[in-house]
Amino acid sequence: MKEYKVVQPKIGFRNRNQKYEDVLNQYARDGWVVNTIFQSTGGVLFERDKNR
Repeated sequence: MKEYKVVQPKIGFRNRNQKYEDVLNQYARDGWVVNTIFQSTGGVLFERDKNR
């Protein structure tokens, strides 16, 4: 079974790419995998196995 999380990163205007990358890497360390990036809002849908 999978579980999902929607995140709306608050990254500001300076160093946007680096901050966005940092957010993605932090969730990856916690076992989350990017499923979808919503271009209109910048939100990210993560998924991972619930019974890890």
